[in-house]
Amino acid sequence: MSRPRDRKSAEGLLPRMEARPRKNGFTYRYHPVGGKPIGLGTDRDKAIRAVLDLNGDNSDRNTLNELWRLYQETPAWKDLAQGSRDDYLQCSKELLKVLGKMAPGAIKPAHIARYLRVERAAAPVRANREFALLSNLLKVATERGELDVNPCKQVRRNKERPRKSAPEPANLATFLEWAWSGTGQSPVLAGMAEFASIASNRGIEFRELTWPQVGEDVIRIIRSKQRDKEVVEIIAMDGLLTDLMRRMRLLAKDERHGWVFPNSQGMPIPPSRSSWGLPGSRPQRARPASWKSISRSMTCGLISSRNTRRNSAIFQRFMPIRALPRASTTAAR
Repeated sequence: MSRPRDRKSAEGLLPRMEARPRKNGFTYRYHPVGGKPIGLGTDRDKAIRAVLDLNGDNSDRNTLNELWRLYQETPAWKDLAQGSRDDYLQCSKELLKVLGKMAPGAIKPAHIARYLRVERAAAPVRANREFALLSNLLKVATERGELDVNPCKQVRRNKERPRKSAPEPANLATFLEWAWSGTGQSPVLAGMAEFASIASNRGIEFRELTWPQVGEDVIRIIRSKQRDKEVVEIIAMDGLLTDLMRRMRLLAKDERHGWVFPNSQGMPIPPSRSSWGLPGSRPQRARPASWKSISRSMTCGLISSRNTRRNSAIFQRFMPIRALPRASTTAAR
């Protein structure tokens, strides 16, 4: 009497593959055309990859790499802002390096927890962003019927500590004086840091600020992270902002239609280069004694947006120009 067929065990296998029941699970083998069966062991994912190798067709089928490719074709990916897409592209490099060849069904909460706590222990905050990408990829697998439950829902992210420090007034003034006295891009980056401290805006909101957005009395900035709406913030020009814009006009490549914070070619400074601390920035001059305390409060070359309200108060209290009360309104288009 022949062995009864177990159709459930053959789901997801490649053509000419066979799953044979055993006491503890299954053993797999491959039937080549005109040849004897080839044993593939008891690991289903390794068996599938072995068959792909035998046929010279080792693609990303049934792996997290495939889900990453499919995710970039979904409406959810197309709805993301370009900044979010770029961030996910960076996240995918580390994530797929570790989990890329695993089958979605083989990824368990224990694997995800190990990735967060062990594999990426040196970068816990960045690991949380990669965790968010992994959750989106496994959501695709769930919608395709490859998973019943997204295992990311059973894992807690790494704890993040918000930045609570802000530079002391004297240190901030000394640092900006040093930066403004430099050459090349140093004054432009100093202007960006000063603008963030006075206006309390995110760097992404004013990196591409143009002179047509700067009026005599107000500055109009498009707010970020507003989902599908375009929200314009109108910032009243007080004494500090007026003086800063006057100094930036002296550095402008094109003060009629150009960018307020340009690079050496007259274009906006890319986010990856908006820093004195990056290896590519190559500071040449001796740094002031306040460098360490200031650098802790810098994010991408700008005073951290979490502390900008306090920094604004620092400028109004410490800088020699007497500031007028800052007023701002927002308008949604």
